[in-house]
Amino acid sequence: MKARYAVLAAAVAGFAAGAVTIEQLHAQGKPPVYYIGEIDMKDPEGYQKEYAPKAQATIKQYGGRLLAAGSNVKSFEGAPPKSRVAIQQWDSMEKIEAWRNSPEYKEARKIGDKYASFRAFAIVGMPQQ
Repeated sequence: MKARYAVLAAAVAGFAAGAVTIEQLHAQGKPPVYYIGEIDMKDPEGYQKEYAPKAQATIKQYGGRLLAAGSNVKSFEGAPPKSRVAIQQWDSMEKIEAWRNSPEYKEARKIGDKYASFRAFAIVGMPQQ
């Protein structure tokens, strides 16, 4: 009889430990992915009026968040970007790729290419605790 209780107690303890571990893993979640764009504007007015609103709409549509964008950039090492920097937050690299490959973004980018040249990269953020 005592063996049954011991086995039952061990099973309950194992279940509780597993539940706590799973809860901690869910709480950590996946780290965000950051997309950084450097934009060299050839025609700032055309860029702001024709391209930026369309591009920003596609970012929202595909699940990204625009965290910062502007020309007031301070460089601490090396040359600062020529014109503008934009930082976006995404849930995954796959979502960034879906956005960049979407027909909506490709159409907006055709407009953007008339007014600016772009350099962009993405990096996975650190897990948050």
